[in-house]
Amino acid sequence: MTKRTTLIVSFLVVTGIGFGIVGWFFNPQTVVSPELQGILRPESKALRDFNLVAQNQTKFNLASFKDKWTLLFFGYTFCPDICPTTLAILKKVYTDLKPDVLANTQVVFVSVDPERDTPEQLANYIAYFDENFVGVTGEVVEINKLVLQTGAGYIKGPAPTATDDNNYQISHTSTIFLINPEMKLHAGFAQPHIPEIIVEQYNLIRSLY
Repeated sequence: MTKRTTLIVSFLVVTGIGFGIVGWFFNPQTVVSPELQGILRPESKALRDFNLVAQNQTKFNLASFKDKWTLLFFGYTFCPDICPTTLAILKKVYTDLKPDVLANTQVVFVSVDPERDTPEQLANYIAYFDENFVGVTGEVVEINKLVLQTGAGYIKGPAPTATDDNNYQISHTSTIFLINPEMKLHAGFAQPHIPEIIVEQYNLIRSLY
């Protein structure tokens, strides 16, 4: 492959990704409520199966989303800021939901740091926010199956020193994703995350479902 051809292919790939991201939120043939522009997907996206494990050592896979609305967030327990802040916000959202809505709503925190986030580590971390929250980990390849399907991403940073290779940070997507009871990607709440607004938007999304 020539250098010119390589550049053309690279441009097409990047352009395709860009249009794919735009398409995530906008489809001229689909009408989205003004209050939900950029949040509600024009069409729900079916997800493929994956195999992970919850903090209580039970299996967590695609079927774990069935018949529930799931607020899904990717992060890691050693995260210094975004994760604890977002989980605290999700706690507020969860607490403010009406009983009939809460009955089939779950909050799922998927670790993108399985090297350090064992089920035991997740159990202790999640319990600090709400014991009803679900912490999930597993093999990298299985985590990536779910990450890529939602359009999320993460990058593991370098360790500060060669002798301290376990003290690294991970840059990751901060969006809270919404999976509907049919196990499809339905919406995404980007920052800034304001609990009262998320509750309002979430209730509206459910009413339109």
